[in-house]
Amino acid sequence: MQVLIVDDSRVALIALRALLTENGYEVLTASDGQQGLEVLRQHPTCRAVISDWEMPVMNGIEFCKAVRAEDRAGYIYFLLLTSHNQVDEMVLGLSVGADDFIGKPYNSAEILARLRAGERILSLETRDVAIFALAKLAESRDNDTGAHLERVQYYCGALSRWLATQDKFKNIIDPEYIRLVFQTSPLHDIGKVGIADSILLKPGRLDPAEFDIMKTHTTIAAHTLNAALEKFPGVAFLTMARDIAESHHEKFDGTGYPHGLKGEDIPLCGRIVAVADVYDALISKRVYKDSFTHEAAGAVITTGRGQHFDPDIVDAFLAVGEQFIEIHQRFTDE
Repeated sequence: MQVLIVDDSRVALIALRALLTENGYEVLTASDGQQGLEVLRQHPTCRAVISDWEMPVMNGIEFCKAVRAEDRAGYIYFLLLTSHNQVDEMVLGLSVGADDFIGKPYNSAEILARLRAGERILSLETRDVAIFALAKLAESRDNDTGAHLERVQYYCGALSRWLATQDKFKNIIDPEYIRLVFQTSPLHDIGKVGIADSILLKPGRLDPAEFDIMKTHTTIAAHTLNAALEKFPGVAFLTMARDIAESHHEKFDGTGYPHGLKGEDIPLCGRIVAVADVYDALISKRVYKDSFTHEAAGAVITTGRGQHFDPDIVDAFLAVGEQFIEIHQRFTDE
């Protein structure tokens, strides 16, 4: 596993690098948080960080916050090396996304033990891989969707991060919420595994009876994921996956499906995915339609403000429009 050590003390860097290298870790180093960010961008496979708290340019708290704010597919386990042992300081570190603390002067055995604990937590990310593979398997029945799931993931991440900066959502959307939306949004259409090919793959417009059947993909997914929740109650990613799959076709004015929910009765995650999903459908070329430009798709989203879409999510979309363009370019269908 790659580990990044960030410390402005050359002596500390050398000592920690020697300890970790001797124990089989691949070590990267930086002397402050700003350099640390650049190293992580250049080494996307790095999975763990040990950072000093007190550093020039960008300290450990600022560095941790910046790491959590960046658009990353994989989780980074973050250890703060610190002499800050007061409860309020520990709470500050945890609130910006630190996973654990190592007090100074540190013990070598403790460093290694806490890193191994981090490896056990990172191993849980195989769950994310399984979730995405399951979503891809469901999507494979429709060969006209390209990189739709990847784009929706990153659109949702961009929307969620912007919303987290707004007073209305700062106590609702934290780094864990953003990670869960990113992780589970690919499951939004998983219920389509229960829709017949004659409807799912029909090249033309569905008639009213066929559309009624198509709409049941939301409740098929909800029933399936509720069954999983009965087996594993309280599991956050299952709860959010269920809410997204069931509610992403609800509309803010109450005219959506399957339950006709209105306004903030629609789960926030569903309202976020609704914008991401519709935008991607608009800009994607299909056998039955040409692709929209970003501007044309944006006009549809804006027109739907307060009707189809939550006005707050539309504001987020308008604020991060350039990110949407970049994401679409990154995951352009061949």
